[in-house]
Parts: sequence; structure tokens; C-alpha cells
Amino acid sequence: MIDGGLAANADVLLAAVKSATRTTRINTLIDTHWHPEQVGANEAVGKSGGVIFAHEKTKTALSNTIYDSIAFKGRRAPLPEAARPTKTTRGDGSMEFAAQEIAYGYMPSAHTDGDLYVHLPKMNLLIVGGVTSAQEWPLLDYKNGAWLGGRVRALEHLADLVQPDTRVVPANGRIMTGKEIVRHRDMYQTLFTTMIGYLNMGLGPEDAVQKNPLKEYQSEFGDPSAFNYGALRSMMIAYVPD
Repeated sequence: MIDGGLAANADVLLAAVKSATRTTRINTLIDTHWHPEQVGANEAVGKSGGVIFAHEKTKTALSNTIYDSIAFKGRRAPLPEAARPTKTTRGDGSMEFAAQEIAYGYMPSAHTDGDLYVHLPKMNLLIVGGVTSAQEWPLLDYKNGAWLGGRVRALEHLADLVQPDTRVVPANGRIMTGKEIVRHRDMYQTLFTTMIGYLNMGLGPEDAVQKNPLKEYQSEFGDPSAFNYGALRSMMIAYVPD
């Protein structure tokens, strides 16, 4: 299983998965990142003896108190021991399950500091977590290591993995296609160039919101104000212009 939703929905989700697969427990759960919407089933899977696999930085986040995040307000306590990843990676790799190659890769600073994609090439299927969406602007958790350059690099790599008809599953929203991933890569590359220009003009996040370089996409993905703000704020933290 890849990602487990919110804790409030874990019992219903796990029951549906077991019914669909005719199994009694989850063998392996992969967390694409550590935000609450991804790790709600961790405790149930861990207590039943399942392997929880994630990036090492995701395990660190789930094992310690997080005091500030773009994804939630207030303090987030560490998860119980049983809910924390039991197997981790620092980079790319693969595993085999049910005669399927399951490739995974690290996307540094793309949405959080510990994002993974999961690629099943035989099924022409790619799971991308919170890095992109067809229906909203996935925020950059710049308070926890993400920045716009990381988002651009991630989409450049994902665009190299897909075919036009690849099924792409984001954390939020409908299933996408590989063709859409290429479009999103181009969109974020253009935004990155625009944001560099803003930095070189001495503009700040509030100016990026006012200029709204993403206004042509507003009807498709919603109000981009929070994303525009976070994108430039992240670059002010991580990028020093020439």
C-alpha cells in the first residue's frame, strides 16, 4: 500500500484494501512523505507487523515533535513507536513484490524534506505524493526544507519517467497522465525563471502575490496566492541570486 490517508479514515481504508486484495494484513506500507494526510494508517499497519517504508527524513519527522509547518497549524507530536517507519532509504532504489518491480526515488525539497515517488513500470503507473496535483496548488513546506527549485527538479525527473499515457497518482485530486506531468514541468520551470526575476528586482513574497504570475491557471487549480507567496519565500531562504 502507498500512503495511508488521515488517521480518522484508517480503519475504513484498511478494510477496503483487505477486501479488495483478499488479504488479512498489509505487508508493506510506503509513506511518500510525512504530512498527516499520508501517515494515518501507519500505526495500524505497524501493530499488525507490516513494514513501513519511507525516506529517512520522513522517519525523523515522524519520530520528533514538529512545531511549525505549512501543512498544519500548531504542534504535531511524534507518532507512536509502532507507527514510525521500520525501513528507510536515503535515495533511489527498488524492491520486488508480487512479481512486480517497484522502483522508488527521492525528490529532495520538492514538497517536504523527505518526498518519495513510487514507479511500477510494468503497470505504467507512477505515484508522486504531494509534489503535484491536477486540481490544486500543492504547497511548498518551506518551513521544513522544501523550495521551488526542489519542485522543479522533481518534475523534471518525473517527466523523464513517464509516457504520455502513464497513470500518475497524486496525493490529492484525480489521477493524472504522463502528458500532464510534462505540462506541469514546463509550468513550474517558467515560474522559477519568473521568481528569479522578482528576486533580482528586490521583490518579496507579498509582491509575488500581487503580481500573480500564475493567474492564467487560476480557473484550473484555484487561487494561487498562497503558492505564489510560498514559492518566493522558499527561494529567499534557499537561493541567492547572482
